[in-house]
Amino acid sequence: MTTLDARPAPAQETRARRMVVPLATIGGLTAATVALHFRDPHTSGSWGFCPSAALGFWCPGCGGLRAVNDLTNGDVGAALSSNVVVTSLIPVAVGLLALWAFTSWRGTRLSLPWARVRPLVWALVTVLVIFTVMRNTGPGAWLAP
Repeated sequence: MTTLDARPAPAQETRARRMVVPLATIGGLTAATVALHFRDPHTSGSWGFCPSAALGFWCPGCGGLRAVNDLTNGDVGAALSSNVVVTSLIPVAVGLLALWAFTSWRGTRLSLPWARVRPLVWALVTVLVIFTVMRNTGPGAWLAP
């Protein structure tokens, strides 16, 4: 049983056509990261207001914009303090984006069986639920942004 099944992309697609969506996604995320570097989310209201914070609790994403800003300034400690989950998942996201771009460039598509992905999805959901509960209660208050 193979864990990754690389299948050729349809023959009618050119490399340029295959690369449009991955490059647009990477470009959009890069533009957002640059914008976060120059417009500091640590300033209240600079990027709007978080609905969950307005309701009185910290969602798992609260502090994510500040974490990205801190990383663009080279301050990993502050990024971890803003949102440890977002900071930890950024390298994973970058790796997955690179894999997507690489397979699009090569003209293959990766297929991962749901049976292999399901445990990872459940683990991530469990971590996010525990993280959310912890950052909103006394023992984990240090996790709040």
